[in-house]
Amino acid sequence: MTTTSATATSTATPTPTPAKTTASVTTSATNSLLTALGTGSGVDTTSLVTSLVEAQFAAKNSQLSTRLDTITSQISAVSTLKSNITDFTKALESLVKSGSLASQPVVSNASVLSATALTGAKLSGLNSTIKVNQLATAQTAVSAKVQTPGAKTFSTGTLTLTTGTATYRENPDVDGKPVPDTMTALSGGKSLSISIDNTNNTLSGIAAAINAQNSGITASIVTDADGGAYLSLKGPTGAAQAFSMTAADPESDLATLDVGVGASDKSQMSISAKSQNAQLTMDGVPVERASNEISDLIAGAKLNLSSVGTTTLTASRPTTAITNAVSDFVDTYNGIVQTIKDQTDPITGVLRADPAAKNLLRALQGLTSKVLNDSAAPGTPNTLAAIGVRTTRQGLLEIDDATLTSVMTNNANAVEAIFSYGGSSGLYAAMQSLQFNATSSIYGLGASNSNYLKSRATVTDAQDKLTDQAASMTTRLTQQFSSMNAKVSAYKSTQSFMQQQIDQWSKSKD
Repeated sequence: MTTTSATATSTATPTPTPAKTTASVTTSATNSLLTALGTGSGVDTTSLVTSLVEAQFAAKNSQLSTRLDTITSQISAVSTLKSNITDFTKALESLVKSGSLASQPVVSNASVLSATALTGAKLSGLNSTIKVNQLATAQTAVSAKVQTPGAKTFSTGTLTLTTGTATYRENPDVDGKPVPDTMTALSGGKSLSISIDNTNNTLSGIAAAINAQNSGITASIVTDADGGAYLSLKGPTGAAQAFSMTAADPESDLATLDVGVGASDKSQMSISAKSQNAQLTMDGVPVERASNEISDLIAGAKLNLSSVGTTTLTASRPTTAITNAVSDFVDTYNGIVQTIKDQTDPITGVLRADPAAKNLLRALQGLTSKVLNDSAAPGTPNTLAAIGVRTTRQGLLEIDDATLTSVMTNNANAVEAIFSYGGSSGLYAAMQSLQFNATSSIYGLGASNSNYLKSRATVTDAQDKLTDQAASMTTRLTQQFSSMNAKVSAYKSTQSFMQQQIDQWSKSKD
């Protein structure tokens, strides 16, 4: 048994980069111009503002970024656990539902019948002799040949189709040739009226009108090599599925399609096969069924009869497949448990404080002692531990080969019951319940995932607010430094003017 682990990946929401405003761009250009002219303060206010803003918000940004990384890891870890436990349960379902771990029916004479196990079958110990005396058949009736079916039309009127259990009169042979028995009565059935008018009074139209009744009687047109056509009627198998069809007007040419009880003298339809039940004996007990497909004779098995004859029916246990399934289960289980142990590690695990992950680990580790066969007789192995699957000191599973071999030899039914499909007990039922609780959106990993998503949204909102605050501070500082730069420039201009005056006074004295 193999499972596919799905590791969810999440991308942390990046901290938004403040967009450059018109004011910042203008200030930067002004500073560059003033610096080039040798005026202004000479300070790179753009870099200064950026450094100041970054210093103001660096600690908070780092804190939020770290928190977001942690939440992203938690979301990914929860997704991994959900996928692992879901895939594990699905793989186990496919295995036990396939029937490959259940005893399969075996027939000694495959020409008489075939047998297949039904879902949830328990066939161990099956040993029966079945003799098929008669196959179930369906009544069929065929009309006389219609030479030009495309042009031939029948008179209008009503056909009555009646179904039920038929009574026959045996006819003596004529000139040494057998004569078909005559149907003398139909009982326990129902009658349907079929209206034939100018829109459907062709051979194909009559066939379509019969089929439209959904009575179980199927009408079809059979064409031969010469282009002639026959109306063929066929019912379901079983003695209670016989039928007759008669026209309301026995003198009309619709009466040529009469068959069975009440057929007129004009009838050109003949019964080519009678409806009858399958007759067989199982271990000497006579049995009749309406179909050759029988699902209610042997619990857990479906029989398909194919010919008259005798066969034995036994069961074969897939011992090797069951042993391999136990081994595969242990390997997959250990992989999942180790993943959960890593993620809930009290020091390094990203889910070390997650109650749902811890509950899942406890539930898995308690699986070996859980009763997996409620109907087991006292003393019968009904847990994984009892069939040789034990827990190690590390909290993983291992197989005690000697115990498993002994149980498979002396009480294989118990192991097969643990790996059965259907019902409220069994390993699959236990895993299904465990998965439901583990992934619950109320108290399981689903709830954890919702909480982590809410936390991520909160952190993202905080980052957005911090970005807005940084942008506001950048605008404010830029305005302040621009104002300061303008004042410094004015001071320098005044200083330059005064210096020129002083220089002039000095020259005049010289």
